[in-house]
Amino acid sequence: MTQRVHIIGAGMAGLAAAVRLAHLGENLTIYEAAPRAGGRCRSYHDPHLDCVIDNGNHLLMSGNSAAMTYLKGLGAMDTLAGPAEAAYPFVDVETGARWTIQLGDGAIPWWVLNAQRRVPGTKLTDYMSVLRLLRAGPRDTVAKCVGTHGALYRNFWEPLTVGAINTAPDKAAARLMSSVLRDTFLRGGAFCKPLIARNSLAETLIDPALEKLQAAGAKVLFGTRVRALVIAQGRVAALDADGTAVSVAENDVVILAVPPWVAETLIPDMKVPPPGEHIVNVHYRLQQAITPPGDVRIVGVIGGLAQWVFARGEIASVTISAASAVVEQSAEDIASRCWRDVVLALALTDMAEPPSRVVKERRATFDQTPETQALRPEPVTSYPNLLLAGDWTATGLPATIEGALRSGFRAAALASERILPHRHAA
Repeated sequence: MTQRVHIIGAGMAGLAAAVRLAHLGENLTIYEAAPRAGGRCRSYHDPHLDCVIDNGNHLLMSGNSAAMTYLKGLGAMDTLAGPAEAAYPFVDVETGARWTIQLGDGAIPWWVLNAQRRVPGTKLTDYMSVLRLLRAGPRDTVAKCVGTHGALYRNFWEPLTVGAINTAPDKAAARLMSSVLRDTFLRGGAFCKPLIARNSLAETLIDPALEKLQAAGAKVLFGTRVRALVIAQGRVAALDADGTAVSVAENDVVILAVPPWVAETLIPDMKVPPPGEHIVNVHYRLQQAITPPGDVRIVGVIGGLAQWVFARGEIASVTISAASAVVEQSAEDIASRCWRDVVLALALTDMAEPPSRVVKERRATFDQTPETQALRPEPVTSYPNLLLAGDWTATGLPATIEGALRSGFRAAALASERILPHRHAA
């Protein structure tokens, strides 16, 4: 009998699992409730701005090994854009001060020895807080490890934590930040160059994957919601796909790659981490392009409503993470307040506020505090033919694209291992 892998969810975790399994020659069916793939990484044509925009600004780093492997396998590395060096420009809204954190390519952080390359107002000894973070216990927060005072906290630890974990430092799990540092900053500038989609998330992360799946003969069913898993004799025996029973053969494998609030409705007694913070993004369509074709600008904002500003052609975008205090405000107010930060960050002093689109992701990430980390499940479940994938599973990383892709690759490896013995037996 031909084994099949049923993948429920075509977000980044589901696509990663599907692409890896397609490469291994597995038979695949992917079920996606939405009319498009990508989940929280999606692109669409906005009628108000009359152009394609992304739902949000998803920043990758060159040290994101799963993301780089995924994109290389799809032949999509040339769809990324970013500076040639690991450079992070910042502007302080309150003082107007500007500086750039610029790391060398080597693993030894010589840059902290140079006062001109450090965060303004910091001393060499301030960076010893990194060691406390690396030794963090399971109950520690970022703030507990690095403190909440001084220039390094305000101008580095706070924006980095909020951006990477979507949680304020006094609540964010320190071990998640430690994982981020180990994969990027502590490996040197070659591993922490900021990268974003050159044109759109769809072009970079989604479309190449769908093309590869189509070429491999995978079935991708959009607008098909799996409403229940039918359990019989201790295994998943069938899927309820919008009222249609889909049989799961004895040697088939099911990968559940959906958000946690969906997973807990499908698996009896499933415990998942609760919802966490929101993310708000604002996209402005400028009157003219402010970057050359294919080029991008990324500026961190300190002391403003905006936290990061991304410029790509004629689109300027703002990200506000950990946005509980903002998400209920009107789109008009948010756009107007953020525009002042954009003007400063990109030096657009003579430009009037352009048309904008505010995108509110109300369930952007799960709760990423120390208390909830134990609720992140492993990919293996109590059902022998059911695996889990998603950035909310026990990846050891924050809820990021990198975490989602790693979880998908891990689920694919486990699925292939389970199919292989049956294939040889046949």
